[in-house]
Amino acid sequence: MAHATIYMGFTVPQLLRGASRIFPPHSALVVLRHSAFCYCTANSTIKSKRKMDHLERTANNFRQEVISQARVCGITNESETVKRLRLAIANKDFTFKAGQWVDFFIPGVSVVGGFSICSSPGLLEREGILELAVKHTVHPPAYWIHTECTLDSEVALRVGADLHGYQESKGNGYKMGTVKLYYSAKNTSELLFKKNILGLMNAFPGKITCRFHVTQQSSQICKELQPHVTEGRVSEKDLEKHVSKDTLWYICGPPPMIESISKLLSNIGVPRNCVFFEKWW
Repeated sequence: MAHATIYMGFTVPQLLRGASRIFPPHSALVVLRHSAFCYCTANSTIKSKRKMDHLERTANNFRQEVISQARVCGITNESETVKRLRLAIANKDFTFKAGQWVDFFIPGVSVVGGFSICSSPGLLEREGILELAVKHTVHPPAYWIHTECTLDSEVALRVGADLHGYQESKGNGYKMGTVKLYYSAKNTSELLFKKNILGLMNAFPGKITCRFHVTQQSSQICKELQPHVTEGRVSEKDLEKHVSKDTLWYICGPPPMIESISKLLSNIGVPRNCVFFEKWW
């Protein structure tokens, strides 16, 4: 039986990875009609805490034993505030699953970073490449990436994250459900991976749909995006139309956003065991 899934959050790479299976700096809500896999889920009570170091905050999370050296082989600007790093992985035993993140070790920087992976496991298998999308902040690892990192810079990576409820798609007997993504950012230039998302919508018409929300748009929206953009935040009215017993809700974004959307979903009658998130940053 196919189900539906909805994804909400500030980060889109997870949906791209999952849909390609081959989806951080932003906000997105996805409504998914129960697909064959679920990942990065944690539906316990949430409460924002003081800002902690990445290693302290994730001390109880699963981590792989493998720490691999990596070389920066590509740097591109995804937006005015986000850089995408392309990393060549040295260790052939280094692997990850969609939804996991990496500890990011930088020579000469004492603070360890924690960044979501925005590329698919398939890219690593085929080319030995992993990609990260990192927003500019004053946090030392992110600041280093935006101000000092260059081609051929060397770092080290270790994979982490508890993947509660994760299931590998077996293929046989799988019936694709539907996915509705609500993706929010300040403006359209900060909607990372929008071309990839539009491509998925075209590749899977009726199965994958997206509504982009912008909260501080000052310039004209391009014609390609206009049919898919709403000005203003994701609202209760947007979400209540998708409430059903077959709908799973995935939230990805900063802790206050996760708390806000979780409360909104509770208010419109979404069962707590149908809401999934991982609040690690």
